[in-house]
Amino acid sequence: MSRRSGSLRTVTRSSIPGRSQQLPHLSSRFEEALIYAVHIHDGQVRNSTTIPYFSHLMGASSLALEHGADEDEAIAALLHDAVEDQGGTARLAAIRNRFGDRVADIVAGCTDSVVSPKPPWRKRKEEYLAHLAEAPYSVRLVSGSDKLHNARAILADLREYGDEVWKRFRAEPADQLWYYGSLVQIFDNGGPESIARELRHTVGEIRKLTGVGSAK
Repeated sequence: MSRRSGSLRTVTRSSIPGRSQQLPHLSSRFEEALIYAVHIHDGQVRNSTTIPYFSHLMGASSLALEHGADEDEAIAALLHDAVEDQGGTARLAAIRNRFGDRVADIVAGCTDSVVSPKPPWRKRKEEYLAHLAEAPYSVRLVSGSDKLHNARAILADLREYGDEVWKRFRAEPADQLWYYGSLVQIFDNGGPESIARELRHTVGEIRKLTGVGSAK
């Protein structure tokens, strides 16, 4: 089977500013993080599905590695929802103790709420976007991997189930598209550019299937 040379996406570590050209070494710390993530998210499923939530964490970590993550960033991707969903500040302290300051700081940077009940959706997202625009590259890489995996899941489900998918979410489709469009702008401006490109394409496909514009 022939392939057109221009049809394949190529991301190399040497093409990412400030990134080492060496492949990341995944040590026993990464294995420990895998087990830890399975443990703390045990019994949790993706919203309104029977899919184990851990599948999303693996997907986000895989995307982070594809887009140039080092081991700390890959671990943070596995744990990016641990604070928000499984224990708040106490969980963050446990992550810091087990995996170090850098992993904990990235996880904290990917967390949009540590309080329960959570603030209203729009307010929470506006505050997170403002934070993300000024966040270090490592935070944007892990956050972008998370959001890209989520957006791809939405697109796949829209293709299979149609607009029924939107009933899973607190926000209306227009608000979701506003949020994802805002994320694309942030990643465009500060990186990772490769994630921005893929997220822009995915959001564009979601917009076509949904048939609505973004909320202002």
